[in-house]
Amino acid sequence: MSRAETDGGEPLDHRRSPWRRWLRAIVVDTRALRHRDFRLLFAGQSVTYLGSMITYVAVPYQVFQLTRSPLAVGLLSLAELGPLLLTALVGGVLADSVDRRAMVRVTEAGLTLTSAGLAANALLPHPRVWVLFCAAALMAGLDGLQRPSLEALVPRLVSRDELPGASALQSLRGNAGQLAGPAIGGLLIAGAGLPAAYLVDMASFAGSLLALALLRAMPPPPEAGRASLRGIVEGLRYARSRPDLLGTYVVDIVAMLFGMPMALFPAIAARLGGARTLGLLYAAPAAGALLISAASGWIDRVHRHGVAILLAAAAWGAAIVGFGLARSLWLVLAMLAAAGAADMVSGMFRTTMWNQTIPDELRGRLAGIEMVSHVTGPLLGNVEAGLLAAAVGVPASVVSGGLLCVAGVAVVALALPAFRAYDARGHAGTAASAASADASGHAEASGPADVAAQPD
Repeated sequence: MSRAETDGGEPLDHRRSPWRRWLRAIVVDTRALRHRDFRLLFAGQSVTYLGSMITYVAVPYQVFQLTRSPLAVGLLSLAELGPLLLTALVGGVLADSVDRRAMVRVTEAGLTLTSAGLAANALLPHPRVWVLFCAAALMAGLDGLQRPSLEALVPRLVSRDELPGASALQSLRGNAGQLAGPAIGGLLIAGAGLPAAYLVDMASFAGSLLALALLRAMPPPPEAGRASLRGIVEGLRYARSRPDLLGTYVVDIVAMLFGMPMALFPAIAARLGGARTLGLLYAAPAAGALLISAASGWIDRVHRHGVAILLAAAAWGAAIVGFGLARSLWLVLAMLAAAGAADMVSGMFRTTMWNQTIPDELRGRLAGIEMVSHVTGPLLGNVEAGLLAAAVGVPASVVSGGLLCVAGVAVVALALPAFRAYDARGHAGTAASAASADASGHAEASGPADVAAQPD
């Protein structure tokens, strides 16, 4: 070793390693951005997600303004549930049998047209509530078709050891959108009106469509078969053969079913300050999640993913209880930020488990199953919160939901010991192959992740 590489016989890398280790444990891993296609996808989705979060605030706000009913806002989620359940599994099997980039482009174009319809309705002298419900249902259906392909793209774009960092970057992007989007939406609604909010969302899709046009084609893996009902069954059989994966789905459903209070945000905002406050309520969970994802360098040092997910889900429930009991705006926002941070920890570990252990030829179908679990809980949770609020009041609805969330997570921990004991050091690279062979019975499983193109 040359003198330039040492100082007094001690390697410089060794001397710097404590600082580097500390920095790596704090700062998000950005190695995935070395890949051109991941950069394109990341940039395009950042723009469109920001616009989508504006509409995410605008639609329930408009429903509440037209009906003055928290129950009507809760039923908006129920209108989304049916189409999503119908399309998520179909979208999953299509993601494994057609070009994934093409699926995302087609559905993105459909979402653009839906935003245009919302803007046209908002410009009417008397906007129609039924149009809002139909648009929400259509957007949910398109999202169900799109998301499996979108999620299955990422493991194709980066190498396996970069997947935790890619997951953290996606979380960071999503949290930034969830933080800025609702705040911008609240300001747009209060200042320029609802039509402007929907038009901004429509314009945001241009960035995503441009990035997708520059992305290389993503044909299905060689092992993939044609889209069929049998393919859906194979995906369900694979999921059932993996108790550790089942745990990630179940704990998310439990936490969101009982602890999702967002349908009550318009009613709570009316007490705390109106449209501007509504934007803050939607943005607060993202603020907590953004802090966690930005300082997520430690994620690849935690190997007991099941325990981490359980603890994070229980922390979400506890924070929701605090949110329901809070009376001042600053405490309300602090509790929501804590809840968002806990949910982000759970989400990063769940995504890492999926990306590192699911074979490429099954990623789309498993993403469809994950989407059903991921959105069923919040949608039904919003309905449950609205119904309970109508019966016993808003604060009691929120607090009881948080308590039931904590209790439900404890039940999941006891009922699924394999999930609780999951250790990435013993499962990554082996669990997926074994379970895939059990699931298909006739096809040899591929490795846990494709090796991406070399960085550029």
